[in-house]
Amino acid sequence: MEIVGILVAGLIIGLLGKLVAPGDKDNIPLWLTLICGIGGVLLGLVVYSAFGGNGSPGIDWTRWIVSVVIAAVLVVVASTVTGRNHGRTVRR
Repeated sequence: MEIVGILVAGLIIGLLGKLVAPGDKDNIPLWLTLICGIGGVLLGLVVYSAFGGNGSPGIDWTRWIVSVVIAAVLVVVASTVTGRNHGRTVRR
């Protein structure tokens, strides 16, 4: 993949990862979502290849689903590390 392709796929996969991540993960910045998406794309390819994925003609949906799941995990980790994963607290 070219660099531009990785960036575009990373943004899309990062946003999809943010969408499927459990809880309120909408508060991490866009640049961090892009980083998580790029990591999801690259690590998704590595994991997919490690488990015997050799690609298929056309769109390889399994690889992209693995990438979205990994990006979702990275979004949760990034939100936890940056300390932006807390929801609204009710004070009494």
